Amino acid sequence: MPTVHFTANLASQTAAPICQVDGATVHEALHAVFTQHPVLRSYVLDDQGAVRQHVVVFVDGTAITDRRRLADAVRTDSEIFVMQALSGG
Repeated sequence: MPTVHFTANLASQTAAPICQVDGATVHEALHAVFTQHPVLRSYVLDDQGAVRQHVVVFVDGTAITDRRRLADAVRTDSEIFVMQALSGG
């Protein structure tokens, strides 16, 4: 089962436990997390279901490429990290 981690900044806004979930794509894995913890969805995804502008998702150390459909593949032993992206100057 893929493991989904949320950074401390995001976890400080709401309960964001480490979750082991089923899923073959980022979409499936995050959907499983949001089913268990629905409040997290609005922190991570926008109204169209895309990753919010100031959030970044990594699978096994690599940023996902499909921020709209979340179709990037995950393995059963993948680690997914969800964090707030830094911006500004």
